Amino acid sequence: MRRKMIKSTISIALVAIAGLFLVEGCGSDNVVNGNASAGEVTVVDEKVPMDAQPQDAMEYFAKGVYANYAAELENPEKTYFYVFEGDGQGHVEDGDAGTGQYFVYEQKEDGTVEFTFGNDDPITDILTVSSYENGLVTGAFEDTIDVIFEPVEGEDPDTFDAVNYVHAQRGEDFTYTSANGWSVRYNPEKFEVNTGGPVTTFVYTGECAGTNMITVTYTVDNDAEGAIKSLGEAYGDDASYSEAPFLGNEDITGYWVSTPVDTEGSGSYMTAVARDYMDGALVFELTGHMSGDEMLDIEVSDYLADIIDSVQFVN
Repeated sequence: MRRKMIKSTISIALVAIAGLFLVEGCGSDNVVNGNASAGEVTVVDEKVPMDAQPQDAMEYFAKGVYANYAAELENPEKTYFYVFEGDGQGHVEDGDAGTGQYFVYEQKEDGTVEFTFGNDDPITDILTVSSYENGLVTGAFEDTIDVIFEPVEGEDPDTFDAVNYVHAQRGEDFTYTSANGWSVRYNPEKFEVNTGGPVTTFVYTGECAGTNMITVTYTVDNDAEGAIKSLGEAYGDDASYSEAPFLGNEDITGYWVSTPVDTEGSGSYMTAVARDYMDGALVFELTGHMSGDEMLDIEVSDYLADIIDSVQFVN
């Protein structure tokens, strides 16, 4: 299935490429591997070295990203994060589940930290800190399970993405999620992602001939059929149109336009598919170039296919 959309020989690349288009949690319930929750203040363990014990009015959490995991775990996989944005607010992100939740926090005079998670049905939890050393915070919620908050170096809380951070640690493709409710996976070593309003581009940066990219556009100026006809007019007289299921989904009509490969010139070709979406149309447009090197062209096509194959929708 991985290469279901771009196969066959370069001579029929058009057909193959046309086939191509065929962040929860709160401190009480979702501390990864820890299930830590809120509770009353406990006495600091006397066994903890004095220089590691919390001090009144000490600010435990600076603006930044902290991995959160159970203290009892050895070499834990760090997939759950507290993102402290400053000014007493932040959010949690689960890099596995792709979920998140807003919180506000306040450090009390007794050294505890009060977290309030969520907006609609807020839950308040008290973190009792038992150790603070070199930015590493150890504490417990009401079930007394110790959890660790470990600063993640080099991550900007304003742009941190837990899902892609976890993917990077595992050597996996990144996920791009649009505010318009669709997402794709892509290889960050092979693509540059650019966003601007309703348009997102995935530009191939590996070895290739000419420009190879996917442009995703959400428009409210047209329905899917109208958007494809407008593209076809720009493509010129060689454009051909068709209808087929949208990316293999039999319940959604896809409207297609494509041009043949320019075998006597630059090797360029265009293929696009659109579907009716929300109050307009969502268009996936592939701009490609064939080099004449079959192995190279197949590699580029496969990377482009991986993006289209991975399209998902929130609803």
